[in-house]
Amino acid sequence: MKDPIIQLKSLTKCYGTQRAVDDLSLDIYKGEIFGLLGPNGAGKTTTILMMLGLTDPTSGSAFVCGYNATNNPIAVKRKVGYMPDSLGFYDNMTALENLKYIARLNGLTEKEIKVRTVETMETVGLSAALNKKTATFSRGMKQRLGLADVLIKQPDVIILDEPTLGIDPSGVREFLALIKRLSKEQGLTVLLSSHHLHHVQQVCDRVGIFVKGKLLAQGNIDTLSGNVFNNAGHVVSIRLANVIPQPWALEQELEQWETIKQIRINEKTIEFECTQDITPALVRFFVEKGCDITGVHQKDYGLDDIYQKYFEDIN
Repeated sequence: MKDPIIQLKSLTKCYGTQRAVDDLSLDIYKGEIFGLLGPNGAGKTTTILMMLGLTDPTSGSAFVCGYNATNNPIAVKRKVGYMPDSLGFYDNMTALENLKYIARLNGLTEKEIKVRTVETMETVGLSAALNKKTATFSRGMKQRLGLADVLIKQPDVIILDEPTLGIDPSGVREFLALIKRLSKEQGLTVLLSSHHLHHVQQVCDRVGIFVKGKLLAQGNIDTLSGNVFNNAGHVVSIRLANVIPQPWALEQELEQWETIKQIRINEKTIEFECTQDITPALVRFFVEKGCDITGVHQKDYGLDDIYQKYFEDIN
């Protein structure tokens, strides 16, 4: 496996006796979209600030694009684009004027600015609003302009802190689809911090569950589901037309299947907890037994289920 583009080693930040971030170790790889998931006050923003060299860790280290963020913060800032949860623009200026101003702050030449600002506005879907003043922008449009600010210097990594906050559902879908497309097309590494579980699940390759300064778990949805639900992350219910005769014999036969972890039989309904999606195989099994199937319901545990179950287990 390639070296991580973001590497946090035992990262800790204390404010007096309070540990805002507690011994955080995490690797994120090039082209990956990683979701840092946790409630408000979990330490997500503090972690980001240490990664950008904007606040020093009490102990541990943050390496971003090969640079130590504490010792070489300017080099990190050249490689990373950061969009905070609260965006600010000059309301009396147009979207294009705001973006040109940011481009100059990032050291682009006037020739580069002329071409790249228009291209970037097109990339984020704001071509039609180039010459509109940002005072007239909706929250969703401001988020897109904020993303343009981040992209204008063509970073290797972008960090988005609560990027979907205050956007309507349609705007959220469009914004997340844009992030996913940019990551794929440009090879961008994305760190997305959020407390909106559903939004994170839509776009992230892996997530980390972060609470009270600690990273409690990390992985993709299937991995986390397997860890939390004892490798039984798929639930299938099959309903038959008639009461099952000799349910014990049926259960004994199905228990031989390695992928089935648990079977519950209740008159006409059989529920299975499985390590893989074996719904088609189960349907074939009952059809071959001559059973009439009246319904099949499949459930895959989502991030919300994982989140809730995880905290049930640790409390």
